[in-house]
Amino acid sequence: MSTAELATSYAALILADDGVEITADKLTSIITAAKIPDIEPIWASLFAKALEGKDVKDLLMNVGSGGGGAAAAAPAAGGAAAAGGEAEAAPKEAEKEEEKEESDDDMGFGLFD
Repeated sequence: MSTAELATSYAALILADDGVEITADKLTSIITAAKIPDIEPIWASLFAKALEGKDVKDLLMNVGSGGGGAAAAAPAAGGAAAAGGEAEAAPKEAEKEEEKEESDDDMGFGLFD
């Protein structure tokens, strides 16, 4: 990670910790106050656009759960649907996805054929 990216990341974390809206001007102000030389203003605007409308603290709390969101939602939906009699729909969808993956192997040729 470059110095510009690191400085802008830290500036965004400082703003998020204080509960201040993350804007390019505020990021640039913090970087300038820290006397970090040669940071192009594009970094501040990129980070501000990327973090616009997002809760940085929430993003940090969910760092390790990036791929598990859909899997965690399926059991919750299945439990709620059990009362309505639709609990069987979620497992059928998972089976269909697995069948699609297996069907790729049955094409009759391989990488080294």
